[in-house]
Amino acid sequence: MDDKRKILEILFPKAVLKAMTQEARAAIPVGMQVAGMVSIHEFPFRVGRESRVIMLNNKVHRIERSTNRNTTFNNDMYLMDTGARLQISREHFQIEQTADGYLLVDRGSHCGLTVDGKRVGNGKDVMSMLLPDGAVIGVGTFESHYLYTFIANFDNAHW
Repeated sequence: MDDKRKILEILFPKAVLKAMTQEARAAIPVGMQVAGMVSIHEFPFRVGRESRVIMLNNKVHRIERSTNRNTTFNNDMYLMDTGARLQISREHFQIEQTADGYLLVDRGSHCGLTVDGKRVGNGKDVMSMLLPDGAVIGVGTFESHYLYTFIANFDNAHW
């Protein structure tokens, strides 16, 4: 039974971030997404901007971070922000699991976050709020197109 539990924990996420716009989907690293969704298997789950990009033929291209090394990264997911005005900070936000549910924490990003269209924090300080299942997280200002639905409550406890 322990082997079955381990297999199920590997295959089934605890939560998912689902891209709600084409820009949000394009920002996700290719190897992390399935049908515009990112699986979250461990908390805290940290998200920030990919700063490793190059210009080729007047287009921005991401240089994917290698995950083959035993390196400590600042984020679990690096989004690529290609807008004229950057919306995503290098260390933007994280999602934590608590006894009360899930917590969205702005890690002191410059442009802040929105949840269901309401501002989280002031875009300067570390701020947090409870994150309900189905909430839409806007990464950046109100004008940002980086929108993700948080899908939670994958109950692994019954395995």
